[in-house]
Amino acid sequence: MSAAAQPLTLILIPAAAVAAPLLADRLLRWIAVPTVVFEIVLGVLIGPDVLGWAHVDGLVDALSQFGLAMLMFLAGYEIDFAKLRGGPLKRAGTAWLVSVAVGLGVGALVNRDPLDGAFAGLVLTTTALGTILPILRDSGELPTPFGSLVMATGAVGEFGPIIAIAALLSGNSPARTAVILGAFAVITALAVFGARRPRPTWATRLIERTLRTSGQFAIRAVILVLAAMVAAALWLDLDMLLGAFVAGIVSRLLLAGVRQAEEEVIEAKLEGIGFGFLVPVFFVVSGMNFDLDALLDDPGTLLLVPVFLLLFLAVRGLPAALLAPAGLGLRDRAALALYGATALPLVVVITTIEVDAGHLPSSTAAALVGAGMLSVLVFPLAAHRVRGGARPPVAADADQPRVRAESW
Repeated sequence: MSAAAQPLTLILIPAAAVAAPLLADRLLRWIAVPTVVFEIVLGVLIGPDVLGWAHVDGLVDALSQFGLAMLMFLAGYEIDFAKLRGGPLKRAGTAWLVSVAVGLGVGALVNRDPLDGAFAGLVLTTTALGTILPILRDSGELPTPFGSLVMATGAVGEFGPIIAIAALLSGNSPARTAVILGAFAVITALAVFGARRPRPTWATRLIERTLRTSGQFAIRAVILVLAAMVAAALWLDLDMLLGAFVAGIVSRLLLAGVRQAEEEVIEAKLEGIGFGFLVPVFFVVSGMNFDLDALLDDPGTLLLVPVFLLLFLAVRGLPAALLAPAGLGLRDRAALALYGATALPLVVVITTIEVDAGHLPSSTAAALVGAGMLSVLVFPLAAHRVRGGARPPVAADADQPRVRAESW
């Protein structure tokens, strides 16, 4: 990339991030399109395969990785396991295990190598929790029983594959892999235990005193938790997404005793850092990294995109819908299947690793990523329409007390 291209890229990425909500707002009177859809499409448009105005270098890639970590952090922070445990998590876990069995069967049919088949099968069992989180938030679904069910489905569908990938990709023996995962579980348990302990009076006073000053003690403490958990995951040779997600859970527990008014300010600041800065960078750069040429050069590869898209729905979405609570209506089941089949981040991670290892052609990887991108473009929008449109945004009810999701 030329010296002149880097400053242009640094301008175009935030410009695309600004344009995305503007476009979504302009289309709202006709159709509700998630902002992330425009972020990805605009990334493809300004990227190397279309206009060629923006390119990914070390700095841009680092910002994108920070965005991905922040996205997973916010996903973990938003999930209240006290509300989800029991019915939602049990059903979501059972549905994911069914997806794994079906996915591994499909992978074995399309790959002669058992390991490659396992990777292909795992791609089909993922759910883009971080992607559907802002969509649920913007549509007002997050604090509803349906939102609780989707979040449980997304949590299991995001981090079940991460643990499976850690076991498959480590190159270690099963015993060593179990030790590594056990070590991370111990670190997580210690972090949760520390977060749940009564907060010292001086810490509470410092949080209140610096909340609107340059000190920002609470925000700095949360960022430290995020960095520590990501570092622990990387140190143990695990995916950083696992560490970022756990950091969100720990941070929620850490701030549990803060007064509601102050908690809302802290959450607004974290969302500002995430959804206002880092997360849009990740989605725009994901669009820039998309190998459009590899996808369009071969008509056969292009035809694989709708095939993989249907497999996402059949392997991941269908079990989630079939194993949903008995009282859930048909429309909600269909919407749950569509949300559960929405996949992208782990599709990119797994296919990138497979291509680098020489186990997957770049054209097939592009088809899988293309199907993942199409799922983000189509499935949440279809789910939104199936349920009869969005509720008023949460911000519109700012004067009302915040309500957490109930359990089915």
